[in-house]
Amino acid sequence: MARILLIEDSPTDVAVLTQMLEKNGHEVLSSGSAEEGIEVCKRELPDLVLMDVVLPGMNGFQATRALSRDAATGKIPVVIVSTKNMDADRAWGMRQGARDYIVKPPDAEALVARINELVGG
Repeated sequence: MARILLIEDSPTDVAVLTQMLEKNGHEVLSSGSAEEGIEVCKRELPDLVLMDVVLPGMNGFQATRALSRDAATGKIPVVIVSTKNMDADRAWGMRQGARDYIVKPPDAEALVARINELVGG
């Protein structure tokens, strides 16, 4: 299936999402900060990035913008997965280059289906 980079600072969310994705045949890489996640993304070139918004240092909106505007990573779909459930947050995330915005906790079936759509799986 797909190689997915999970940029998430909550160990619990990392564990839950990793288990969900691996159960569905995906390979998961993870990073606990936006800055590290951008480096990992440039080095590993995953098929898709799942991005939290509230991160230490740079936030997920800034990281999404950085990835979507970089020639090396701009074609990699970024899906924001956040507890921030305001229409303004969703709109801002999409303006930064995210391909979708999913509110935590994500429905496993819906999340996997959306990932498969985005990576052509």
